[in-house]
Amino acid sequence: MAEKDTKKPFDIGLLAAGRRGGLSRIEIGAGLLSLVWLGLSVAVLAGSDTPGEDGALGTVVAVLAVTMPVGLIWVVAQGARAARTLREEAARLQAAADALRLAYLHQQQGPGPDSRPSMEKRIEDLARAQRETQDAIATFATRRDRAAETADAPVSVEAQPPGAPAARPARTASDPQPSLALDGPAEDVPPLTTEEFVRALNFPENTADRAGFRALRRALDDRIAAKLVRSAQDILTLLSEEGIYMDDLQPDRARPEIWRRFAQGERGLPVSALGGVRDRSCLALTAARMKKDPIFRDVAHHFLRQFDRVLVEFEQAASDQDLNDLAETRTARAFMLLGRVTGMFG
Repeated sequence: MAEKDTKKPFDIGLLAAGRRGGLSRIEIGAGLLSLVWLGLSVAVLAGSDTPGEDGALGTVVAVLAVTMPVGLIWVVAQGARAARTLREEAARLQAAADALRLAYLHQQQGPGPDSRPSMEKRIEDLARAQRETQDAIATFATRRDRAAETADAPVSVEAQPPGAPAARPARTASDPQPSLALDGPAEDVPPLTTEEFVRALNFPENTADRAGFRALRRALDDRIAAKLVRSAQDILTLLSEEGIYMDDLQPDRARPEIWRRFAQGERGLPVSALGGVRDRSCLALTAARMKKDPIFRDVAHHFLRQFDRVLVEFEQAASDQDLNDLAETRTARAFMLLGRVTGMFG
């Protein structure tokens, strides 16, 4: 039985149409018409008393008069059969396309790592180092929050990289509220420098980036900068769930004066260069997540508000080079991506 199945001919579209066997109604109708015409022709020729006076020419004309209609009947029959075959093939191709589209949608919506497209797996492999960095940042931030709640307990340094400076003890309820580094220096805490602020917004490159972790801790000590850093961390984590990593984006660089115009409240076409992210895949994935996930949408809008608020203050004292450095950070790239998806830049 198995040997019989192995010899079964392949169904290859139009080539298989002629092998499906049996005469169709078109061939049967054409055969009947041909027989009727031949019968009428024979009856007419037999009823004539004498052959035509033209001899051989008359015979040729008689043969053509008999065979030409038969040939036309079969030409029309073959044309009708070909048209029917094409309609059947079109229906099969449409059904196959619908099945492939449905399978693709199921694959996209299905859970588990096996359903992810191969391109997303490649992106995840290329961005492994960045995910490890984000995990370390999340661990560090979580330990800071837990220490602040216990008030008297010191901050755990288990999540810090080897050789990194020890974390500052948690502030107690009797300690004065530290002032904003962007608004002015505190009495016992040096102000957050522009270089530290920009480095914190880019996040540490890896667990050995001591300067990055130091800048991150300094930014988390500032009330305004800490809000932006935490909101950026949240949105970067959600974007990574879609396989979107800021290191993979290469947005068009906007001039510093465009950043200044945006910080000063200008919107629309003059600041459209800030939406320099051109990666269609990232834009489409982000837009789809914004529409279907209300949590992602709320986090994204919160991040955009925090970045806009801090940028207004930062622009007043920043040089053109500072603005260029800010635009190269992961936080700024996330702002450009989400700003373009939400239509913030016009």
